[in-house]
Amino acid sequence: MAHVPLFSLLIAVPLLGVALIALLPRRAEQLAKPIALGAALVVFSGTVAMWFGWRTDGPRFQYPESYTWIPQFGSAFTLGADGIAAVMVALVGVLVPIVVLASWHDAEPGKHSVRAFFALVLVLESFMLGVFAATDVLVFYVFFEVMLVPMYFLISSYGGPRRQYAAVKFFLYSLVGGLLMLASVIGLYAISSNQLGKGTFSFEALLSLHIDPVTQRWLFLGFFIAFAIKAPLIPFHTWLPDASAQAPIGVSVLLVGALDKVGTYGMLRYCLPLFGSAAYDFAPWIIGLSVAGILYGAILAVGQSDMKRLVAYTSIAHFGFIALGVFAFTAQAGTGAVLYMVNHGLSVGALFLVVGFLISRRNSSLISDFGGMARLMPWIAGVFLIAGLSALSLPGTNSFASEFLILIGAFGAHKAATIVATVGIIFAALFVLWLYQQTMHGPLIPELAVTDSPARLAVRDITRREVAVISPLIGLILLLGVYPQPVIDVINPAVDRTLADLHISSGR
Repeated sequence: MAHVPLFSLLIAVPLLGVALIALLPRRAEQLAKPIALGAALVVFSGTVAMWFGWRTDGPRFQYPESYTWIPQFGSAFTLGADGIAAVMVALVGVLVPIVVLASWHDAEPGKHSVRAFFALVLVLESFMLGVFAATDVLVFYVFFEVMLVPMYFLISSYGGPRRQYAAVKFFLYSLVGGLLMLASVIGLYAISSNQLGKGTFSFEALLSLHIDPVTQRWLFLGFFIAFAIKAPLIPFHTWLPDASAQAPIGVSVLLVGALDKVGTYGMLRYCLPLFGSAAYDFAPWIIGLSVAGILYGAILAVGQSDMKRLVAYTSIAHFGFIALGVFAFTAQAGTGAVLYMVNHGLSVGALFLVVGFLISRRNSSLISDFGGMARLMPWIAGVFLIAGLSALSLPGTNSFASEFLILIGAFGAHKAATIVATVGIIFAALFVLWLYQQTMHGPLIPELAVTDSPARLAVRDITRREVAVISPLIGLILLLGVYPQPVIDVINPAVDRTLADLHISSGR
């Protein structure tokens, strides 16, 4: 398996699916759905093969590939994954087929292009896999930027009434961050040219550079701001609630569950090893922003009247926990941060999907349009409860281990910040339980209280397709809540190596 060009195949399979969809005649555009699902399942199978072929005692980057790309610029199309990237690739592999199945009826024939919707989802999958598998900084940057395009069109073409505003806001925020990162990428190339005799974008070659502290700070900021916008951290967060609220449910799952993880992944992958001294210098400020985000996101979530916006604000709080783990500079906190990226993708994916189930029954995302729904759909209520408990990191669910690792890993060096961050757990319980109580319990709203009302007859419990959509996420939430060790074993060596690079490059 080690000699198979695994990541090239994983990136190419969705694009092959796009080509097949493009060849469909207009009268057969419904075939785009099974083609997209088939391509996503092939990618999922590839990630499973990667997982079972992974060697925890193997080299840092496994399944390496390298192809000539732009030799004049010292850039090659190099792919590979350490444990941090591997778990993110696996997360994408899990989420996309679920999203395809969940979005089966999102593109209405005659109103929207079914072919374009599912083709865009596959293009987005390909680019997300590329950004996590890239081991050349220029290749990473290219994937980082181009994945904005399919997401922009998915929101602007298939979203809610304010979709154009939300899509443009998302695109402009991300584009500004990308331009800042490009300036730092060019700066790294110029420094490598001076120190190595030839410019390069190879991540491993760039680790050997000796960059003076002042220059490090400027280069660090170019990368960090781009990643902070993508994550997002406050004060760069305002695009996320709008984009999540206007995007179709499946697209929101990919946006918050996978694409946004590129931000926190980039902080750990590039900011720490390449700019160690600057990372130490800015860490207190970043930890302050992280803790502020935990409290700010949780407090604003409680005041939301729209379920999709509420879930988006909870994610801002969760990204604060992840950033706290990254910049605590301990193995426990770093491992917890990466594990949290995975677990947040699963829990927020489940939450968005359940919200989608509710919206499809009431044609509304307003919390006030629900109440007492557990009487009419007890199975959906049960699934909603599990997803909500995962979001508040209840012991026995997947998020508990990651949040606990971050808190104990950060406490030694940042006691005050960790104590304040712990308060965020209380707010998390508040907004999750409040949302569940408002929608699932209490008296039925008047129009549903009448037994034979059309509104009540339209409300049904979970369908077989919805069972197929939500079951994998619920299963993983419970499995990783009981036994997260296999994922931790993959993450640990990569985090240790990253922290070793940090101390070497920082000179501390």
